[in-house]
Amino acid sequence: MTDRTGGCLCGGVRYRVTGPLRQVVACHCGQCRRTSGHFAAFTACAASDLVLESDRTLRWYRSSAEARRGFCGECGASLFWKLEGGSNVSIAAGTLDGATNLTMGGHLYIADKGDYYAVADDAPQWNEHPDWDDPAYPQVPGLG
Repeated sequence: MTDRTGGCLCGGVRYRVTGPLRQVVACHCGQCRRTSGHFAAFTACAASDLVLESDRTLRWYRSSAEARRGFCGECGASLFWKLEGGSNVSIAAGTLDGATNLTMGGHLYIADKGDYYAVADDAPQWNEHPDWDDPAYPQVPGLG
Protein backbone atom coordinates (compact mmCIF):
# COMPACT_ATOMS: atom_id res chain seq x y z
CA MET A 1 0.00 0.00 0.00
CA THR A 2 1.19 3.49 -0.85
CA ASP A 3 1.01 6.11 1.88
CA ARG A 4 -1.52 8.88 1.35
CA THR A 5 -0.68 12.48 2.19
CA GLY A 6 -2.74 15.57 2.81
CA GLY A 7 -3.01 18.82 4.67
CA CYS A 8 -4.68 22.15 5.11
CA LEU A 9 -4.88 25.07 2.70
CA CYS A 10 -1.95 27.05 4.15
CA GLY A 11 0.34 24.04 4.72
CA GLY A 12 0.60 24.51 8.48
CA VAL A 13 -0.79 21.00 8.95
CA ARG A 14 0.53 18.13 6.85
CA TYR A 15 -0.19 14.48 7.48
CA ARG A 16 0.51 11.02 6.10
CA VAL A 17 -1.71 7.94 6.33
CA THR A 18 0.25 4.68 6.40
CA GLY A 19 -2.70 2.25 6.38
CA PRO A 20 -6.01 1.71 4.61
CA LEU A 21 -8.75 4.31 4.40
CA ARG A 22 -12.47 3.76 4.86
CA GLN A 23 -15.03 4.75 2.25
CA VAL A 24 -16.17 8.36 2.51
CA VAL A 25 -19.13 9.09 4.78
CA ALA A 26 -20.99 12.38 4.35
CA CYS A 27 -22.28 13.90 7.57
CA HIS A 28 -25.17 16.34 7.32
CA CYS A 29 -25.45 17.15 11.06
CA GLY A 30 -25.64 20.74 12.22
CA GLN A 31 -22.10 20.70 13.66
CA CYS A 32 -20.52 19.45 10.42
CA ARG A 33 -22.55 21.93 8.37
CA ARG A 34 -21.37 24.79 10.61
CA THR A 35 -17.69 23.79 10.55
CA SER A 36 -17.56 23.14 6.81
CA GLY A 37 -20.18 25.53 5.43
CA HIS A 38 -22.03 22.57 3.87
CA PHE A 39 -22.10 18.86 4.69
CA ALA A 40 -18.78 17.27 5.62
CA ALA A 41 -17.23 14.30 3.82
CA PHE A 42 -14.87 12.16 5.90
CA THR A 43 -12.83 9.05 5.30
CA ALA A 44 -11.11 7.40 8.29
CA CYS A 45 -8.04 5.40 9.24
CA ALA A 46 -6.70 3.66 12.31
CA ALA A 47 -5.47 6.35 14.69
CA SER A 48 -2.06 4.66 14.74
CA ASP A 49 -1.84 5.04 10.92
CA LEU A 50 -2.13 8.85 11.01
CA VAL A 51 1.30 10.53 11.12
CA LEU A 52 1.38 14.29 11.62
CA GLU A 53 4.33 15.55 9.60
CA SER A 54 3.61 19.18 10.51
CA ASP A 55 1.15 20.21 13.20
CA ARG A 56 2.37 23.76 13.74
CA THR A 57 -1.12 25.25 13.29
CA LEU A 58 -3.26 22.25 14.34
CA ARG A 59 -5.86 23.10 16.95
CA TRP A 60 -8.45 20.84 18.58
CA TYR A 61 -11.98 21.84 19.54
CA ARG A 62 -14.14 19.69 21.83
CA SER A 63 -17.40 19.86 19.88
CA SER A 64 -19.29 17.47 22.20
CA ALA A 65 -18.72 15.31 25.25
CA GLU A 66 -17.89 12.41 22.92
CA ALA A 67 -15.70 13.96 20.23
CA ARG A 68 -13.28 16.66 19.20
CA ARG A 69 -12.47 18.26 15.86
CA GLY A 70 -9.03 19.10 14.49
CA PHE A 71 -8.64 22.20 12.35
CA CYS A 72 -5.99 24.60 11.17
CA GLY A 73 -5.73 27.64 13.43
CA GLU A 74 -4.28 29.69 10.55
CA CYS A 75 -6.44 29.00 7.47
CA GLY A 76 -9.42 27.44 9.29
CA ALA A 77 -9.48 24.17 7.33
CA SER A 78 -11.50 21.39 8.92
CA LEU A 79 -9.21 18.35 9.02
CA PHE A 80 -10.09 15.68 11.59
CA TRP A 81 -12.85 14.29 13.78
CA LYS A 82 -11.95 11.99 16.68
CA LEU A 83 -14.26 10.07 19.00
CA GLU A 84 -12.86 10.04 22.53
CA GLY A 85 -11.38 6.60 23.17
CA GLY A 86 -12.00 5.56 19.56
CA SER A 87 -9.52 3.47 17.60
CA ASN A 88 -9.77 5.52 14.41
CA VAL A 89 -9.67 9.12 13.29
CA SER A 90 -11.86 10.64 10.60
CA ILE A 91 -10.09 12.73 7.96
CA ALA A 92 -11.79 15.35 5.81
CA ALA A 93 -11.65 13.67 2.40
CA GLY A 94 -11.05 16.93 0.55
CA THR A 95 -7.77 17.46 2.40
CA LEU A 96 -6.14 14.40 0.81
CA ASP A 97 -3.62 15.10 -1.95
CA GLY A 98 -4.40 13.93 -5.48
CA ALA A 99 -6.82 11.25 -6.59
CA THR A 100 -8.19 9.17 -3.72
CA ASN A 101 -10.00 6.32 -5.51
CA LEU A 102 -12.43 6.36 -2.57
CA THR A 103 -16.18 5.91 -2.97
CA MET A 104 -19.18 7.30 -1.09
CA GLY A 105 -20.17 4.85 1.62
CA GLY A 106 -23.15 6.60 3.18
CA HIS A 107 -24.86 9.71 4.50
CA LEU A 108 -25.40 10.46 8.20
CA TYR A 109 -27.98 12.74 9.82
CA ILE A 110 -30.13 13.09 6.72
CA ALA A 111 -32.89 14.46 8.96
CA ASP A 112 -30.63 17.48 9.68
CA LYS A 113 -29.47 18.15 6.11
CA GLY A 114 -29.80 21.58 4.57
CA ASP A 115 -33.04 22.30 2.73
CA TYR A 116 -31.21 23.68 -0.31
CA TYR A 117 -29.79 20.41 -1.67
CA ALA A 118 -30.78 16.82 -2.39
CA VAL A 119 -28.87 13.62 -1.69
CA ALA A 120 -29.07 11.89 -5.04
CA ASP A 121 -26.60 8.98 -4.94
CA ASP A 122 -27.35 5.35 -4.09
CA ALA A 123 -25.28 5.22 -0.89
CA PRO A 124 -27.08 4.21 2.33
CA GLN A 125 -28.72 7.00 4.30
CA TRP A 126 -29.37 7.26 8.03
CA ASN A 127 -31.45 9.90 9.83
CA GLU A 128 -29.02 9.66 12.75
CA HIS A 129 -25.72 7.90 13.32
CA PRO A 130 -26.20 4.13 13.05
CA ASP A 131 -24.69 1.74 15.55
CA TRP A 132 -20.95 1.57 14.96
CA ASP A 133 -21.26 -2.15 14.22
CA ASP A 134 -24.14 -1.76 11.73
CA PRO A 135 -23.07 -3.96 8.78
CA ALA A 136 -24.11 -1.23 6.31
CA TYR A 137 -21.91 1.42 7.99
CA PRO A 138 -18.47 1.66 6.31
CA GLN A 139 -15.61 0.44 8.49
CA VAL A 140 -11.89 1.09 8.45
CA PRO A 141 -10.38 -2.03 6.82
CA GLY A 142 -8.78 -4.20 9.47
CA LEU A 143 -10.48 -2.46 12.40
CA GLY A 144 -14.04 -3.69 11.89
